[in-house]
Order: sequence, then C-alpha cells, then structure tokens
Amino acid sequence: MTEEYKTTEEYKGRRHSLWGQVEGLALWLVNGLLGIGGKKLTKEQWKAFWQFVQFGLVGLSNTLISYVVYLLGISLGLHYLAASVLGFVVSVQNAFYWNNKYVFRAGEGEERVWWRTWMKTFLSYASTGLVLANVLLVIWVDLLHIPESLGPVLNLLITIPLNFLLNKLWAFRGKGEKQV
Repeated sequence: MTEEYKTTEEYKGRRHSLWGQVEGLALWLVNGLLGIGGKKLTKEQWKAFWQFVQFGLVGLSNTLISYVVYLLGISLGLHYLAASVLGFVVSVQNAFYWNNKYVFRAGEGEERVWWRTWMKTFLSYASTGLVLANVLLVIWVDLLHIPESLGPVLNLLITIPLNFLLNKLWAFRGKGEKQV
C-alpha cells in the first residue's frame, strides 16, 4: 500500500504557507468525500490532482486579470481588440510567474532557462487561448448554432486540460525529466 500524501514531509513543510493551508483544506475535503466510499488518494494521485487544482486557480486569476486589463484598456480608449490582446499578454505574465513558482516547480538540481520556459508558456497559452479557442468558437456558433454566450464556456472544457498538459509536459518540463 502506498503512503498517503498527508503524512509526507513535503506537505508538512508547506502547511504553514497560504498554499499549504489551501492544500490542507482541499486534502481534507477530498479525502473526506473519498472516505465515504472507503478510499483515499495515494501521494502520487494527490500530487497530480493538486497540481491541476493549482493550475485552475492560476487560470482563474488569469481570467480576472485579463478582464480587468481589457476593461481598463477600453476605458482608456484602446480598440477592443488591442485591449483584449493587452489583457492576454498581461495574464500570460501572471500565469508564467505562478506556474513557474508554485504549480510546476523546478525539481531538485534542475535549472531552467527562464526565457525559454516563458516563451513555451506564451506559445502554450497562445495556441489554446487565442487560436484553438477562436476556431472552436466558430465551430460552436457558426456551424453548430450554439449561443455565443455558451461557446466560450464549452471551450474551457477542451482548452483547460489541453493547456495544462502543454504546460506540464512541454513548457515546464525539465531536461531529463520523464514524461507522465
């Protein structure tokens, strides 16, 4: 039987930080729900799940930042597309910072070339957040006649997991690190 994540030294060392507190609460909730069925997550299962949750939290902050910058841009007289691009660029900077520092931390002894990782992050977000999202939007709205307001929500079901995988397996993957 594998060790439960809550007993590891890795978690014990982080439980006093804000992320550690949020992680502890999430771990308690997930294990409580799974406990109803007599199950618990292994350390590896928890780490993978928590990394995805962290990625989602960073994504929520990206969405908020992008929207606020967009609104600020149009209030200052920028064309709405220019304001949208500016919001996207600023939100990718936020994504890079938090994903690099907390979500996809460099492994022990791993050295990242920051600009290379930043460029991969930018390309990951651009491919899913600009290109794929807009292609899907055309499919939903023009071909399938789904309401314009629902299209972006449907996009998230595809772009979030894809963006997570691109970031995990490409943008923040260390040299010599095995693929999952």
